[in-house]
Amino acid sequence: MRTLTAVAHRGDPYRARENTVDSLRSALRRGADAVEIDVRLTRDRVPVLLHDATLKRLWGHDRPLSSLSGDEVSGLTAGGVPTLAEALGATGGSRVMVDLPGQVDVRVAREVVDVVRACGAGERVYYCAAAPAMLAVRAADPSAEIALTWTTLAPPRPGLLDVVRPRWLNYRFPLVDRELADRVHRDGHLLSVWTPDTRRSMRRLLDAGVDSITTNRIDALTALRGD
Repeated sequence: MRTLTAVAHRGDPYRARENTVDSLRSALRRGADAVEIDVRLTRDRVPVLLHDATLKRLWGHDRPLSSLSGDEVSGLTAGGVPTLAEALGATGGSRVMVDLPGQVDVRVAREVVDVVRACGAGERVYYCAAAPAMLAVRAADPSAEIALTWTTLAPPRPGLLDVVRPRWLNYRFPLVDRELADRVHRDGHLLSVWTPDTRRSMRRLLDAGVDSITTNRIDALTALRGD
């Protein structure tokens, strides 16, 4: 069996609110090798942890993040939405997968990369998202480790791979079988998948030979890996 990286999706969301410091720490206590976080910018260009474009689902405020300053976000959520710098500090030396949802250009990518560098976390952070965001990250940081998110069975174009230079290809888990895993490995990439939450799905993916699983049930994955 290949060595598996167990990645906690937004931390440990069944025990603590997703993308919070408590959630990240809970996942690491339960054996996660890495935590996946979603990063967006506030109005004043502060990278913070939030998957959605607004605060409504998680925090009850129907306010677009892009219309709020970092201080306003902190006030509306009682400090519950951490900055990227705070999240990197809370995760110690653990690996962090930074997902970049929404519209990401080189300026946005550079804001995020600059915080990662300022925190001394460049060696343990890697980035995932679809091609436009990963092209922006590659332009902002030629040395970045990238997991290119891919959502079809058709392989990425060679020209795209030449520019993005991903270490990982990151697939929705239902797409993945042994044939796809073999193709990804044959082409020189590691294979990550997201987000299976049942033991049956996790076992199937382990048997297929994936290198990394991102899940909301990190305790189930770490237990299965130890079987």
